[in-house]
Amino acid sequence: MDLTYTEEEEAFRQGLRAWLADVLPKLPAKPSPGDWPGRRAYDTAWQRTLYDAGYGEVHWDASPTRRLIFLEETEKAGAPYVGANFVGLLHAGPTIASEGTPEQRARWLPPVLRGDEVWCQGFSEPDAGSDLASLRTRAWRDGDDYVVSGSKIWTSHAEVADWCELLVRTTPVSEDVPKHRGITWLAMPMGAAGITVRPLRTLAGSAEFAEVFLDEVRVPVANRVGAENDGWRVTMVTLSFERGTAFVGEVVACRRLLGELAREARANGRWDDAVLRRRLGRLSAEFAALWRLTQWNVSEGRRTGGVPGTGGSVFKLRYSHARQALYDAAADVLGPGALDLDRAWTLERLSSLSYTIAAGTSQIQRNIVAERILGLPKGR
Repeated sequence: MDLTYTEEEEAFRQGLRAWLADVLPKLPAKPSPGDWPGRRAYDTAWQRTLYDAGYGEVHWDASPTRRLIFLEETEKAGAPYVGANFVGLLHAGPTIASEGTPEQRARWLPPVLRGDEVWCQGFSEPDAGSDLASLRTRAWRDGDDYVVSGSKIWTSHAEVADWCELLVRTTPVSEDVPKHRGITWLAMPMGAAGITVRPLRTLAGSAEFAEVFLDEVRVPVANRVGAENDGWRVTMVTLSFERGTAFVGEVVACRRLLGELAREARANGRWDDAVLRRRLGRLSAEFAALWRLTQWNVSEGRRTGGVPGTGGSVFKLRYSHARQALYDAAADVLGPGALDLDRAWTLERLSSLSYTIAAGTSQIQRNIVAERILGLPKGR
């Protein structure tokens, strides 16, 4: 394990800082949170800016450490988040880079890096959320196509996406085929006939999720990543990236916001409460430890060719609860102001409630830690 940075990596950090300091003040104003076409345009324009400046390569072609530096520095500088690009940049893209054919990598990765195409994630279903292997969306072979029917839910950015990383069942479950087998990973064009997208409004009032209904949608066999019926293994690669590195920027953001919360407490008199100060101190230590765990996971990623390991589940489990605790503390600091929906703190607190569910529930993460790290027997 090596948590240090080389001279070359530190030079990359300094160059990135200088570039951000020059570029960020020139960016246009962000669109309103509910304007998803506008947000897509804003997010993809920022991705194109990164690409033109030579920073597009940090997602797949750079070392895990350089990617970590990039995410840390852009978040510290207050650069735009990946936004509508997050599935392509943080989930589908890394999976295709790791598991795709040369032709697939050439077709799908450059448009994501340039900000030309946006992806959504079609994994969860109404009856298969935490138990993802129980998915029922069917795909059957018809010549050079798969014909897909079923439905997905909590499909991130489906209303503005060009492509969907889609899990389908290509072999029914039976005594000979357990539910983890018979699953296939497909790249589905969102413009295909037979797709209906119905946006879902969240507790915070946003609509970045949707239900997606699939009625005999034809997806070329050439769009399959990995072998037929090997989709569960490919999905574990996707989820490793989702739990291992996709939250890196958010840890940095939480550490920055914790400082803002302390300043707010000093300004409104809540800092005089010794219990609150201890609470904020524990949170500061928690997020410092999470950052070191992130560095450790990235360090381990060097050994595994860039694919995060099961340490990502340890991180995801702890981070989800720490984030909720941070915004609970924010509510105590803000008092009645915590009910103001125009304040970013309030919206983030509502969003934090989903983190113990999104990207695999805390119960699922505990099972992974117990079985794959501690070697405990599976529960009956």
